[in-house]
Amino acid sequence: MKKIEHIGIAVKNLVDANELYTKLLGEAPYKQEEVAREGVMTSFFQVGPNKVELLEATKEDSPIAKFIDKNGEGIHHIAFEVEDIKAEMKRLEKEGFRLLSEEPKRGADNKMVAFVHPKSAHGVLVELCETIKE
Repeated sequence: MKKIEHIGIAVKNLVDANELYTKLLGEAPYKQEEVAREGVMTSFFQVGPNKVELLEATKEDSPIAKFIDKNGEGIHHIAFEVEDIKAEMKRLEKEGFRLLSEEPKRGADNKMVAFVHPKSAHGVLVELCETIKE
């Protein structure tokens, strides 16, 4: 793993959260993007070398909607940048981690993503991110 790529925060209302985080961080989001397959609208802030991703559910049965129903708004996941996501997934499986999918999926912000189940990471949802090289 190369570095922390971003911290994901689940929010009920992206417009309100964008306004609050713009005030908090002193900068507007650099990107807003929908990931329809996951039922989520995302917004990204650059904070020095780090990023914050805000996530709002666009469907009632989306993972973000379920997270907010169970836990309320707050930190949803921590993402780590990796060089080769498939190799990292294989390495983690060999180390005993449970992954939420067998193959990476296209995510927001030009990334391929995969998730480590929170039950195998002390309750933290871990996202692996590889930048798509086009």
